[in-house]
Amino acid sequence: MPDRSTPSRRVRPAPPTGGPAAGFRSTVLAAGAVLWVPGPLRKNGGRKKPRVALVHRPKYDDWSLPKGKLDPGEGWRAAALREVLEETGMRCVLGPELPAQHYLAQGRPKEVRYWSAVPTGGAFRPNREVDRLEWLPPRRAKERLTHPRDRVLIDALLKLLLG
Repeated sequence: MPDRSTPSRRVRPAPPTGGPAAGFRSTVLAAGAVLWVPGPLRKNGGRKKPRVALVHRPKYDDWSLPKGKLDPGEGWRAAALREVLEETGMRCVLGPELPAQHYLAQGRPKEVRYWSAVPTGGAFRPNREVDRLEWLPPRRAKERLTHPRDRVLIDALLKLLLG
């Protein structure tokens, strides 16, 4: 069975669109994580739902989950760890893989693989790429996310954590 942690090649050909003259467009490969922490304690000793990290990208004026393109020769998991650190300032440990997303970005096919992740340290510092980070309960995180396709990842995390 092939190792799924490293793509067999950085760019994959996508099927042509628009007939034979359209040619092939390469798939953009990216990785990210749904970074979460346990919810606050309730008065009865139980826990509230977990909090999920969302980042605001001023370039696009959107709220999303931390993610980004793979560097040449970089594996999926390494890219996810690097992107979480770059965008949130948090080192983390990756958990189970969540559903991958496939969509068009600026006219090119894009594949993004995600993992659940918990922070192990670090601190957020605003930068040119990400100017805000918020830790939100799942319902509010889903409302805040700009792209509806990201909401399925919050649901997948909850299913994983809460059964």
